[in-house]
Amino acid sequence: MYLVTVLGNLLIILATISDSHLHTPMYFFLSNLSFVDICFASTTVPKMLVNIQTQSKVITYAGCITQMCFFVLFIVLDSFLLTVMAYDRFVAICHPLHYTVIMNPQLCGLLVLVSWIMIVSIFYGTGLGVYLSSTMTQNSHSTAVTSVMYTVVTPMLNPFIYSLRNKDIKGALTQFFRGKQ
Repeated sequence: MYLVTVLGNLLIILATISDSHLHTPMYFFLSNLSFVDICFASTTVPKMLVNIQTQSKVITYAGCITQMCFFVLFIVLDSFLLTVMAYDRFVAICHPLHYTVIMNPQLCGLLVLVSWIMIVSIFYGTGLGVYLSSTMTQNSHSTAVTSVMYTVVTPMLNPFIYSLRNKDIKGALTQFFRGKQ
């Protein structure tokens, strides 16, 4: 899952950099989100993999503080980028002349808000679940599953959700790999 996260997000960055048609604000924010997702997953997952391999759950105090600082930093960056991306899509959808009759600002704002709330709910809901469950119960299995959902699955799904279904990204990647052969 970690490799899928890193490779999927690297492909988005590669496609955005290599295709000049993708040098737009949306893809700029998307490539930054991909970079932050790689950093976010790399903050905890390598240590988690080492712990699984060595059957040890030991971390130094300095290592824990450092890991938490970077973890929080990348959560805040991820949230900021998701907010900016939502605003970018709001402006792109709601303000062009073609959309003034079909889409009114209230509907566009509601769609953006619902999308943002769904992403935030998934992202923060699992984090809150880990926090609350650790104070209420000592079930380490459910805590571990929720932690993996929060730290690995969300960054892994972002490339699929935001871009690999996107024909522009697919086209840029196809052109990149055909040109390199």
